[in-house]
Amino acid sequence: MRPDENEKVVSQRSWFWKWVINNKTVSVLSIILLSLLIIFMSEKVNWFFAPIGELLSIVGFPIVLAGVLYYLIAPLIDFFESRFRINRSLLITIVFIVIAGLLVWGIVVLIPAVQTQTISIIKNWPTYWSNITRQTDDFMSSSLFDTIKNSVENINTDIIGTISKKASSVVTSTVGSLGSVVGTVTTFIIGLITAPFILFYLLKDGHSLPGYLSKFFPVRYRKATIGLFDEINLQVSQYIRGQLTVAFFVAVLFVIGFSVVGLKFALTLGILAGFLNLIPYLGSFLAMVPALVIAAFISPIMLVKVIIVFFVEQTVESRLISPLILGSSLAIHPVTILIVLLGSGRIFGLMGVIFGIPGYAIIKVIVTRIFAWYKESSGLYVESEPEKINKKS
Repeated sequence: MRPDENEKVVSQRSWFWKWVINNKTVSVLSIILLSLLIIFMSEKVNWFFAPIGELLSIVGFPIVLAGVLYYLIAPLIDFFESRFRINRSLLITIVFIVIAGLLVWGIVVLIPAVQTQTISIIKNWPTYWSNITRQTDDFMSSSLFDTIKNSVENINTDIIGTISKKASSVVTSTVGSLGSVVGTVTTFIIGLITAPFILFYLLKDGHSLPGYLSKFFPVRYRKATIGLFDEINLQVSQYIRGQLTVAFFVAVLFVIGFSVVGLKFALTLGILAGFLNLIPYLGSFLAMVPALVIAAFISPIMLVKVIIVFFVEQTVESRLISPLILGSSLAIHPVTILIVLLGSGRIFGLMGVIFGIPGYAIIKVIVTRIFAWYKESSGLYVESEPEKINKKS
């Protein structure tokens, strides 16, 4: 090859390296293209992921249940182990015995009362709803409210029609889906039996899990991997402990408040409010719907009392309980929380609503770490000296 041809080839190679291989914009676009290609190909091989989905549907429930209980119990185990130097396995056994005693107490005392009140609410709910509809119609009997009245009647008709269709569908498909129901109940029971064993080993060896998992990563990334696991663990533990603690106090406040004003089914409505409070920003308002309907059926005075209980509970929760327990641990904007709730609820249903926020927190930690690494390695976010001078000026 002649010298001029050699120089031409070198020039072409340098141009290709400068504008294609070493071009940051092209690199970013290539990464995006490869990511989209991976997503596209994953949809074409659903048969490969189907067994994994089946496995997760079986082991997911006991693992999640054990994980939630782990974050609740682990601080107590750590405290007594460090304070009194008691064997960790012995401490875990004692805690399990206490939990078993509380479960027996709940089955004997609490569950029958809640069951009786729940059956009564379901039995009398059509009467309560009809009374609310009648009172609304009476209130809007004036010609001034004709348009609103028609809208309310249409909405009421749609609700009743939807409920009837759903009930008919359930009755029709009950026999056909009996096997599915039995399978779900069996999976649930197996999960309840398996979860304590998973919980025991999590409490016993969970603190060494990040170090064990980091061994599967290259040596140079192990320290960063352990830091990532620690940050995820901190975010999830703060959220789970905080939400469950706040939900407990919300249930207690509602039970006390409803009992003081003399509302029927105070225990069941309060417990329901505690469970629904696991849904951020929306839970307490959803829990008030049955309470308001029942109170309106009893009397207008009772309705006013229930509204007062609601405002008192919201004041105590927002001004005292939530700031002390939750604080700003997740640092997630309320609008982001609502968007996550809507999206995860639409995709994953009830489980998405409950676990959408901690899932988002985990993804946020991972993406933040990856973005920080990308900023450092790419050099796209490093300001040059002229840019720094212009910004100062």
